[in-house]
Amino acid sequence: MKNRQTPSSQERVMREGDFIVSKTDLKGRITYCNRVFIEFSGYQASELMGEQHNIVRHPDMPRGVFKFLWDTLAQKKECFAFVKNMCKDGSFYWVFANVTPDFDANGQVVGYFSVRRKASTKAIALMGGLYQAMLEEERKAGSKDACDASLALLTNTLKQQGVSYEQFVLSL
Repeated sequence: MKNRQTPSSQERVMREGDFIVSKTDLKGRITYCNRVFIEFSGYQASELMGEQHNIVRHPDMPRGVFKFLWDTLAQKKECFAFVKNMCKDGSFYWVFANVTPDFDANGQVVGYFSVRRKASTKAIALMGGLYQAMLEEERKAGSKDACDASLALLTNTLKQQGVSYEQFVLSL
């Protein structure tokens, strides 16, 4: 049921104080979503439950960002990221996401929690430009090497600024 809508230029802006919360299983299938996620995504809860979280993935998001996210989660670490999501009707909304592994009593990862809040205007402008450059690198590299190419651009950008990824995103 992946979102097959055509992206539009219509932006939905989150309200201050709103939090989008979801939980997924190990494969990224949605097992919980709060009312704010339902509202902003434009889907009904029944349309989201059991679906891959990438149902809201916007095509303006580089694949390399999600590879970085999944690689970080595989190390049992939390990850922060700015994400442009697409609604069921093709409109979009930006979020600042925190994704963290969900551990059972034995310390095994059983799923993932994600809490998203409104992204700042400054962060959207900066990340939008960076993501466009990453997408261009992915396009030039071709499907097989797309993630590596865009991650290399991100890594080089961070190195030039002398900051870690986490320092970079948390400063915006």
